[in-house]
Amino acid sequence: MPARFGSLPASAAWRLRDALEGFEVVFPESTGDGYRLDGSTTAVEDGQPWTVRYEIVLDEAWRTRTAHVWGRSPRGEHEVRLDVDGEGHWRVDDVAAPHLDGCRDVDIESLACTNTLPVHRLALGVGQEADAPAAYVRWLDLRVERLEQHYVRVDDAGTRQRFHYTAPVFHYDDHLVYDGSGLVLDYPGIGTRVL
Repeated sequence: MPARFGSLPASAAWRLRDALEGFEVVFPESTGDGYRLDGSTTAVEDGQPWTVRYEIVLDEAWRTRTAHVWGRSPRGEHEVRLDVDGEGHWRVDDVAAPHLDGCRDVDIESLACTNTLPVHRLALGVGQEADAPAAYVRWLDLRVERLEQHYVRVDDAGTRQRFHYTAPVFHYDDHLVYDGSGLVLDYPGIGTRVL
């Protein structure tokens, strides 16, 4: 059976741990013709403090349409805007970004919330799998790279949906657990949902 999720909560929060220490908060919203995620994170990673604020606009099929990210780190203040057409062609600060062609999602480094985008969009049934390359925004300077990712829907844990997630460039290979709204509850090495 394909992944089916209920309504998004008015807010969600994660305690970020292991690779970093911090907190992420998001205010998801259904807009009638899609979704909007408005969130922020403040953390310390490798001895460096940073903060990121983001606004992600998605269409009704959970495909990223725009992402606006603001950040501050020891390297200064940065801002980046990403736009994507319905065919998977991206623009970064209004400049074509062919290295991102084929990506359907935006993913922001060290955040838990953005891993909800591909599981909603793909709607995988148990045993199904898919590649989900993403436009990956680095927290230090908001540089945008291509991130190869892969999701496999595995057996549920009670009412919780589980996905085996791999990101080879980071040697990440683990199970992510999602609640009934499709927001990640447990992201090993990154964060745990507290609200």
